Order: sequence, then structure tokens, then C-alpha cells
Amino acid sequence: MSNLDREAALSVCGGRGFVVAEPVRELLAPRRVRLGESTEVRRLLPNLGRRMVGAWCFVDHYGPDDIAAEPGMQVPPHPHMGLQTVSWLHEGEVLHRDSLGSRATVRPRELGLMTSGSAISHAEQSPVPHPRLLHGAQLWVALPDSHRHVAPSFEHHPDLPRAAAPGLTATVILGSVDGATSPGTTYTPIVGADLALTAGADVRLPLEPDFEYAVLAMSGEAHVDGVPVLPGSMLYLGCGRAQLPLRAESDAGLMLLGGEPFAEEIVMWWNFIGRTDDEIAQARADWTRGDRFGEVKGYEGDPLPAPALPATPLKPRGRVR
Repeated sequence: MSNLDREAALSVCGGRGFVVAEPVRELLAPRRVRLGESTEVRRLLPNLGRRMVGAWCFVDHYGPDDIAAEPGMQVPPHPHMGLQTVSWLHEGEVLHRDSLGSRATVRPRELGLMTSGSAISHAEQSPVPHPRLLHGAQLWVALPDSHRHVAPSFEHHPDLPRAAAPGLTATVILGSVDGATSPGTTYTPIVGADLALTAGADVRLPLEPDFEYAVLAMSGEAHVDGVPVLPGSMLYLGCGRAQLPLRAESDAGLMLLGGEPFAEEIVMWWNFIGRTDDEIAQARADWTRGDRFGEVKGYEGDPLPAPALPATPLKPRGRVR
């Protein structure tokens, strides 16, 4: 999914110096953003208080929306570089097309993973016809400098491994959870998991103490380490945890995001991740000219134009403001 903000801000984030090195409970409120005419998302990362969790650098939560009489998700062709996109659904379907010629319909609890490398473009749409409800999350993972120019690729994994405990099923999106490992390609130590809790569940999920973590609430009523987390909000947990207490008041859906704190500072603007503002400006110019990012075939409509670059100079901000 694209960042459709028409006034995208340049920012620098990353670096270990801003990682909370001990367990915390920091509740992050979302910012509401319109995507096209019919979709509103709740943006959790980057956030006014925190910009990254491990290599996770962008998190949008959307729905559940009734799109029976609506076109649903309609994101025109747009570019990416320096990152991976993760498409994750609880309800609905999303048709992915990209400049490599990939075409796949991603369904609930299937992994759509696109690695942009130095350049790719893609489009995402609700297919015709489509299910009545649309509910999911779109996430980005920053690529480390050593791998940010890899060849672009797309992976669709319909069947993912699961870890289970009484009242809990954890579907492993990326990385490993309790011995279950996702087939998705990763370039940094990272984890992503979908947590389905049944009403009354009271469990402890094993974690890696060297990772920092956050939990995104998708649905239901759940307490994460004693903190009630409402759907559309995210609880940042810091590092230093060997396990995470989870308790569900009703059937609930959560997403666990974590990883080794990202050591590098990155520049993220619009749909690009680079290391300097000159690199970002070059990517924008290449997209505007129709160079480098390829063509998404089969999409009826124009590609998404890039917003104007900001007039103000780049100001480093680190992982938190």
C-alpha cells in the first residue's frame, strides 16, 4: 500500500541510541489518514512518539469496513525502494499487481510480501466482485544498507506455520515464534505474528529479550501485560522481555511486531526509504519521468503522482521525537 499523503515529510529515523532498553508500556494513538475516496486508515508508525519497532517502520490499520456497495481498496500504481511491504488481512481480499508481472489475490491470514530493493512499483485493489468486509493492516520493513539494493521480488505464502497454546493461536508472518518459522524472506532479525485469542484466554507468549516489541490491536478486548489495548491502537513494549502476558475479555485479534533494534538511520519520505535527501530526490525524479520503477500492467488508470519535495532541509530526528 502507498503512503498517499499529499504533503509527505522528510524524516530521519533509526539508530540504537533511541531504543528503550527495558520493558515499558507506551500506548500509541493512531493518526487517521484517507486513502482514496473510500478507505480510511489508522496510522500507528511512524508516530509522533515513536518511529520504528525493530525494522518495522510503517503500520496502517484499516477496517473493518463494509464495502459491499463501495469499490473498496483502490491504490493506483506507485513506487517503492529500500523496503519490504507486508499485506495482512483479517477479512476481505486484495489483488496485488506489480512491475515484475506478479499478480496475486491475498486473502485473510495469507502473507503478501514484496521486497522493493532498489526499485519496484505495484497497485492494490479490492477485486470485482469482492467480499463485503475489508479489515487488515499494511506494514513496511526497512531494508538494511547491505541489502537495500537487492533484486525486487514478490512472495505469496497462503499457508503459514502456527504456534499454539490454550486459548491462543499464533500465525507466524515473519521470523520465528516458539519454534515456528515463517517462509517469508527477511534481511534483519525480525518477528511478526498474528495472535488469535479466545474469550477468557490468559497466556504468556515467549519473546526474545534482545528484541524490542509492540502489539497492534486488531479486534476484540484484550489486555497486553495488564494494559487494555483497544482496536486500532498499539502498545510499545521496549526490550528485555522473556515473555508477554496476554489476557482476552472476548475473542480478540492482535499483531505482535518486533525485532533487533535497527542500527542505521534512514530517510523515509512518501514511499521511499534511503539514506540521504539527494537519494530520495533522485527516486522521485525517476518515478516522475517514468524511469527505473517499471510498469504495472493490467491496472486501468493512471499511476499515482509523487508529492512535491519539502522546501525545508532534512532534519535528523532519530527513532523518537
